[in-house]
Amino acid sequence: MASPAIQRLSTFKPPTHPTTPSTTPPPPSSASSSSSITVSSPTPSPLDTFSSDPIFSLFLSPDFDSTRFSSSALSSGSAASTAEKLQHGVRLLEHQLRSEVLSRHPLLLSQLSSLQHAELALSTVRSAVSSLQSSLRRVRSEIADPHRQIKIKTVQLSNLHHTTELLQHTIRALRLSKKLRDLMAIFDAEPDKLDLAKAAQLHCEILSLCNENELAGIDVISEELVWVSETGNRLRTEAMKVLERGLEGFNQAEVGTGLQVFYNLGELRTTVDGLISKYKSQGVKSVSVALDMKAISASSGGGFGPGGIRGSGTPQIGGGQKAKQALWQRIGNCMDQLHSIVVAVWHLQRVLSKKRDPFTHVLLLDEVLQEGDPILTDRVWEALVKSFASQMKSAFTASSFVKEIFTVGYPKLYSMIENLLERISHDTDVKGVLPAISSEGKDQMVATIEIFQTAFLALCLSRLSDLVNSVFQMSARGSVPSKEHISRIILRIQEEIEAVQLDGRLTLLVLREIGKVLLLLAERAEYQISAGPEARQIAGPATPVQLKNFTLCQHLQEIHTRISSMINGLPTIASDVLSPSLGVIYGVACDSVTSLFQAMLDRLESCILQIHEQNFGALGMDAAMDNNASPYMEELQKSILLFRSEFLSRLLPSSTNAIPTGTETICTRLARSMASRVLVFFIRHASLVRPLSESGKLRMARDMAELELAVGQNLFPVEQLGAPYRALRAFRPVIFLETSQLGASPLLQDLPPSVILHHLYSRGPDELQSPLQRNKLTPLQYSLWLDSQGEDQIWRGIKATLDDYAAKVRARGDKEFSPVYPLMLRLGSSLTENAPVSRKP
Repeated sequence: MASPAIQRLSTFKPPTHPTTPSTTPPPPSSASSSSSITVSSPTPSPLDTFSSDPIFSLFLSPDFDSTRFSSSALSSGSAASTAEKLQHGVRLLEHQLRSEVLSRHPLLLSQLSSLQHAELALSTVRSAVSSLQSSLRRVRSEIADPHRQIKIKTVQLSNLHHTTELLQHTIRALRLSKKLRDLMAIFDAEPDKLDLAKAAQLHCEILSLCNENELAGIDVISEELVWVSETGNRLRTEAMKVLERGLEGFNQAEVGTGLQVFYNLGELRTTVDGLISKYKSQGVKSVSVALDMKAISASSGGGFGPGGIRGSGTPQIGGGQKAKQALWQRIGNCMDQLHSIVVAVWHLQRVLSKKRDPFTHVLLLDEVLQEGDPILTDRVWEALVKSFASQMKSAFTASSFVKEIFTVGYPKLYSMIENLLERISHDTDVKGVLPAISSEGKDQMVATIEIFQTAFLALCLSRLSDLVNSVFQMSARGSVPSKEHISRIILRIQEEIEAVQLDGRLTLLVLREIGKVLLLLAERAEYQISAGPEARQIAGPATPVQLKNFTLCQHLQEIHTRISSMINGLPTIASDVLSPSLGVIYGVACDSVTSLFQAMLDRLESCILQIHEQNFGALGMDAAMDNNASPYMEELQKSILLFRSEFLSRLLPSSTNAIPTGTETICTRLARSMASRVLVFFIRHASLVRPLSESGKLRMARDMAELELAVGQNLFPVEQLGAPYRALRAFRPVIFLETSQLGASPLLQDLPPSVILHHLYSRGPDELQSPLQRNKLTPLQYSLWLDSQGEDQIWRGIKATLDDYAAKVRARGDKEFSPVYPLMLRLGSSLTENAPVSRKP
């Protein structure tokens, strides 16, 4: 049975009078209710019971779905029992809620009492706010009228202040105008005494004062501004006259005065821009006028009648020379005008870069140029170069007459451009000041006439190539150019060089074209040269083929010598340009006769090789008293004499056609080389002769004398051969020295080590074999091997034979060696140490 308190709680009804939301206590949360139930009742909390119940625990899940729960309950077949259990749970919760309300009944009553007190306080605040608003309305009505009076007085004071300022500015403007009038009165009386800068400063101050303070509406100021404006125009006119006069006469003081006037007027930048535009226009116009063919014809008296200009820009018959002179004269005048313009702009720029305003100390150039702007001279020069390039290109394509004049006369045109650039550089070369034109600017102007440079070089190449083609015709291979033809080619080349030699750059360009022509000439000459067996025969008189080769060699030699002498006075770089082409010319000239000289040298060497067929080991007085030369030497003499009479006499320069002193011809060089080779080859094989008796030595000495005489008289002066001649002169006495004297003889210094060592084999025993014998080689084979080896390799071969000899002696049990053995060891070691590593004959 329930207690009476629970029964009263169940019959408790909430009061019917409304309550404000602010005074209603918030309902306890489920957590607090659970806590209250747990504390006030010893029985377990319904929530704890629900959490352990399989059905009620589902309701505590945050993702509880009533539809899914109902569907599950219905499908389980026990829907009635589940509904009854849920009703029991609801009753349990209601019972718990009643317990909570009953336990907190005093607290709820106290909350109701607090709401009543708050309502009383709020009514008091409403009364105070209403009283405050009433006071504010009374204060507003009391201060509104004084505020309105203050505002009116403030406006009146502001107007008075503004009026006072206008009066002050007006009076100041009138005073400044009075000063300006006084200055202009002085100018009217004595124009030279006018201070333009001061007048401009006053003019600028008046206008600035009127504009800044809006004085233009005042009658007296408006009337004064009319006169001030007229005065400003007069000041600009006078200042421009001074400025232009200063620029024309390069007077820095006058230019500075004019610039200062325009700076004071506030028009410096626009004035300078106007001057630059004017100079640009003048330069462009001067270039255009210089290449106006109609004007050129009119000025030369041609008009449009006979001698005038045709539609294609070509003068009529009879007027070409006058038009040409007029064209060059106009170009000269154009160069003078461009010089004056550039120097004037540079002078303007120079003064701007030095002049500062005396009051603000501002550099005038900073007022004219902004950061990143090109300097004045660059602006003008760029316009001039662009105009000049355009006019030159137009003249090249539109006027065949101008194209021809400037192509043929390109050196003169280039010289005028160079002269212009040099004059500008000279006149603007001032320490501490930028020049008027940079090196890049000069290159730009030179590039404007490159189209004529290309045509000029092509014309130069064409002229020379046509001349070479006419002299060396491909269709007439058998014909040989005459000396006059060669002289014409050389003269034409000399004229081309002399036409441009005053300018180094142009000279190099022309030399490159000449180099191409020389290569063409070498190619044509090489085509004319014969290289068959007939060109190499030396058994009989010179054949027509050989005579043709001789003539071509002499012609090419003449071209090489003359052109080399032309460029001797030029800078080294000029020689470097032509050296490859001249080298080709020289090579072709050598090829025309080298095979002949080589054939002759082979013939002479074959004669010398016959020395090994002679018996130099014979004993007896008959051999010693025989004064005749050896058969091989007689054959060699005959061959040399025939070569001299039939070939060298035609190749070497005659007294009437002497080569300049210090210059060696191709044939002279080949003859000298042949003579040296003959002497060296003879000494080599003479040293290989074995055995060599005393009578054989006499015979060999006679052969040496005959050889020296034949070579000196018919090939080349032996005294001028140097080392080969000294070796020949040394070898003759060496063969007569005793073996014991050889080691200390000074003659050994003039002989190659291999020659001495080979000669010593002739003094040794037979079992001391030479490399020739040891390797079973022919004299020719061994000689070819010697040509390909240096002295150190030759010594190794000789040393091997010495080692073989020593082994044989030791094998016999002998203790003594031939006297030449230790001498050869000592001489070989010492001489090869002091001799060059690779000395070839």
